[in-house]
Amino acid sequence: MTSRRGVPLVCACLLLLASLSACGEAKVGSRADPAGSGSDAGAGGGLAGGGVGGLSSGTAKEVADPEEASSFPVSAAVHHAKAATPATAATVAAGAPSDAEVRKELEQMQAVERTAKAARDDRLTPVPGGESIGGDGTIPIPSELPEAVQKVIAGANEIADFPYVFGGGHGSFVDNAYDCSGSVSYALAAGGLLSVPETSGELEKWGVPGPGKYITVYANAGHTYMYVDGILYDTAGRSGAYASRWQVTGVDNAGFVARHYPGL
Repeated sequence: MTSRRGVPLVCACLLLLASLSACGEAKVGSRADPAGSGSDAGAGGGLAGGGVGGLSSGTAKEVADPEEASSFPVSAAVHHAKAATPATAATVAAGAPSDAEVRKELEQMQAVERTAKAARDDRLTPVPGGESIGGDGTIPIPSELPEAVQKVIAGANEIADFPYVFGGGHGSFVDNAYDCSGSVSYALAAGGLLSVPETSGELEKWGVPGPGKYITVYANAGHTYMYVDGILYDTAGRSGAYASRWQVTGVDNAGFVARHYPGL
């Protein structure tokens, strides 16, 4: 149409089309559609491999950031240094050891464990004449054991090579010779598991019935011995008068009552 009345009609149509197009773009990145793609996920700013909520990146047109005013915008003439490529490694907390430091600590720990095992194996070699261990008659104290068990081993080590005298260690824990029950009583007292020396018959009722995880006392009316961390501590079967009470091999437990301290 060429009439003057047709000009306003054409202009109105063009304005309507522009308005509809603008509304469609704004809706994609508006707050009412958080899954849509705004200026952070539009052309040239989408996530590689696809957008959020099933939308493919690069399909939505870039629109103005509605939060730009509160984002402290600067002039396009400002040129900041470029950031480095995003790191893929996990963030390490301040003060955390590096991989190299962890490996070094593990190697040191394993070396200590090997040394301790070698020392223990050497000390569990019997001396001629019986089953007593060699060396100085004591056994190493593993650091991973409960404190009470460590103290029992330390106490047993203290009198490991003392001579045997019947009744020794019963008038007092402090003596120069110990019989079977006096020896066991001394070691248990060192761990805080006994307050006065007990005879083998009394040790039949010590603690609770059954073998323990770390310490098991075997007793009957005439004799007693114990296993601590799997190693036999016994006055019988030693290699000599001043040989260690710690022995390499076990014995037949038939005829003995097994007792242990609760939890140990």
